[in-house]
Amino acid sequence: MSESDRILVSQDNGIKRITINDPEALNAVDRPMAIRFAELVQEAATDESRVVIITGAGNAFCSGANVKKMRSDDGGYSDVAEFLQRITNPAIRALREMPKPVIARVPGVATGVGCNYALACDIRIASTKARFGQVFSRIGLVPDGGSSYVLPRMVGYAQAFELMVTGEVFGAEKALQLGLVNRVVAPEELDSVVDEIAGKLAAGPALAFAGIKRNLNFGETHSLAETLDQEAIEQKLCMQSHDFKEGTTAFLEKRPARFEGR
Repeated sequence: MSESDRILVSQDNGIKRITINDPEALNAVDRPMAIRFAELVQEAATDESRVVIITGAGNAFCSGANVKKMRSDDGGYSDVAEFLQRITNPAIRALREMPKPVIARVPGVATGVGCNYALACDIRIASTKARFGQVFSRIGLVPDGGSSYVLPRMVGYAQAFELMVTGEVFGAEKALQLGLVNRVVAPEELDSVVDEIAGKLAAGPALAFAGIKRNLNFGETHSLAETLDQEAIEQKLCMQSHDFKEGTTAFLEKRPARFEGR
C-alpha cells in the first residue's frame, strides 16, 4: 500500500471524509500517516466543505500510534515533544477550531491518540462494537492529543484520572454513559446514521454553526460575562448574513430554508 493510500480523502455534496486506512494494524498511525492526517485536517478547515467526517477503514477507528514503528524508527521517538507540537497538536486544534461541524464515525477501537482524535470532533457516533481507552499508561506514557484538557471537561477530574491511570478499554455503552459519544448504533446502521446527520448539517446555516463552535470554545476558558459578550458579537454577524434573511423568510413562508453559508 502506497503512503497516499493510507489516509484516504473524498468530498461529495459538501461533505469531506477523511479515512485512516490501515485496517490490518487497526488503523494505528505512524509518523507519515500522522503528518498526512494533520495536513488534511488543516486543509479541511479552510476548503469549501461544510461538514467533515473522520473515520477509519474496516472495523476500527484508530488504535493510536503504531508502537512497532515507534520502536523501529528511532528507538522510541527521542524528539516526541517536537513532533507532538509540530504535527499532532495542530491537527487536534484544527479539529476543535475549524468553523464547521466535525463528525467522528467510530466503527471499532479508538484508543490512544485515536481516542483523542475522536474526542476532538464535535459529534461522535459509535457502533456497538466501538471501544475506547486512554491506554498510554500501559506502555509508560502520559496521554497526549489534548485529552488532559478535553476529557476532564467531559467526565470530571476523578473519572478522567481513573481512565488515564488504569488505561481501561471500555465499550460504547460506557462511553455513552460517560457522555463521550452522542449516539450508539448497530454496526449495520452506522453509515446511514452518520450520513443522515452529515447531510442535515451540510444543508444547515454554516455561519451559525461556525459561531456556535467559536462560542463553545470561548466559553470553556472565559467567564460568563465574557461569554455573553462573545455571543452578542456572533449574533450580530449572523443577523447580518444572507442565511438569517433566508431563515426568517422561510419561517414566515412555512417552507424549508435554503441556506447558502453567507
